Amino acid sequence: MRWALVKVCLAVTTMVVVAFAVPLALVIKEMASDRAISNAERQAANIAPTLSITTDRTELERAIAITDAGGEGRMAVHLPGADGQGASEIGRQRASDADVETARRKSRAFIAEAPGGSVLLQPTALSAGGNAVVEIFVPEGDVTNGVTTAWVVLAGVGVALVIGSVAVADRLGVRLIQPAKRLAGAAHDLGEGKLGVRVPEEGPTELKSAAVAFNSMADQVVQLLANERELAADLSHRLRTPLTVLRLNAASLGDGAAAEQTRAAVEQLEREVDTIIRTAREAKPQTAAHGGGAGCDAAEVIRERMAFWSALAEDEARKVRVAGVDRPVRIPVARPDLVAALDALLGNVFRHTPEGTAFAVDVHSGEDAVIVLVSDAGPGITDPEAALRRGGGSGADGSTGLGLDIVRQMAEATGGDLRIGSSVLGGTEVRIWIQLDGRRTSEGRRRHRGAAVRRRKKGQQPASPSGV
Repeated sequence: MRWALVKVCLAVTTMVVVAFAVPLALVIKEMASDRAISNAERQAANIAPTLSITTDRTELERAIAITDAGGEGRMAVHLPGADGQGASEIGRQRASDADVETARRKSRAFIAEAPGGSVLLQPTALSAGGNAVVEIFVPEGDVTNGVTTAWVVLAGVGVALVIGSVAVADRLGVRLIQPAKRLAGAAHDLGEGKLGVRVPEEGPTELKSAAVAFNSMADQVVQLLANERELAADLSHRLRTPLTVLRLNAASLGDGAAAEQTRAAVEQLEREVDTIIRTAREAKPQTAAHGGGAGCDAAEVIRERMAFWSALAEDEARKVRVAGVDRPVRIPVARPDLVAALDALLGNVFRHTPEGTAFAVDVHSGEDAVIVLVSDAGPGITDPEAALRRGGGSGADGSTGLGLDIVRQMAEATGGDLRIGSSVLGGTEVRIWIQLDGRRTSEGRRRHRGAAVRRRKKGQQPASPSGV
């Protein structure tokens, strides 16, 4: 036990030290390089006021001499030729003529290689016209100044941390055989997902501290997992909703290159957001929405979200109807999950139906289930089953299907399902079945998935793009 604890502590501490020391060493090197380049830029800026006033060689030599870089022979000024004469240089030139000419022609500062280091070439506009190029030589020693010392100190700290951790592990291994076993058992349980495990805060002072730290860590893990789940469920609400409004505003810009560029930028941004949401949802644990005491008032959430979307509907002359939200309707779904699902469906109505298209949200509450209906009067979907399959991310029309996938997973987590049919408004009706008692089996959910496409009116084709 003693030597096992020492070996584990040695391995873990070494990996942590390496993981932090290597990036930190690279950062130190980069900071030293940036410091040398920044100093060269300041030196080049010191001569710029003089160049803007005069190009007299004597005056420029005097101005160069009083600067730090000029006093050390690391500054040169390349003046453009006048009256057919060739260009002239003041100071020692280290950069190649091609690099100097490139800096003058492009009017852009850049770093070039030079014997013994590098040079900063900074173009400066002259009052008489043309560009002068200020050259600041940065020796290799300035770029790496202090890096070796910092690396040695960093390595020393890393070694000290490893040695210290081994010494502590050795002492703990001698005194804490049984308490360490209890701690290891608790850590094993926590690793298996038993988030409620805690260690008794008893024994020597060191063990009490370890037990307190372990319990605090377990509490933080539980809180972090809950926060991560809430954030993943809320991503679509916080990102897709403003993007929908932005897309609709961009659509009203009319024709023109700027308008097309704006719409293209919005589409690209929406694709990137879809990728972020998809990644977050793939990483999100697929826990039941009714677990852990989660729940919300569906009527309150629907009223709140409809108040938001009604303002946009008024701008587009859309008729809106809400029913069944006049009394509380408790459902075993976390509030962020329901908000994300509603925003996904309502956002799709605005995104894929013409302006002026009416839509409605109805809530029907029963003893063992709650049904939320989102209906519209849009042109319709020719293949609802394909729209449901696009929940996997294969939208042929540019849609990722993330909206339906968000809603479907929310419903199935309660034992319910998602169905697409035709609505009394003439468009599509998306029905969200939320099971209240959670008794429906996964086999039952698969049966509902197989019958997910239905028609309210006999012979009527399913409609509306609200399922994409």
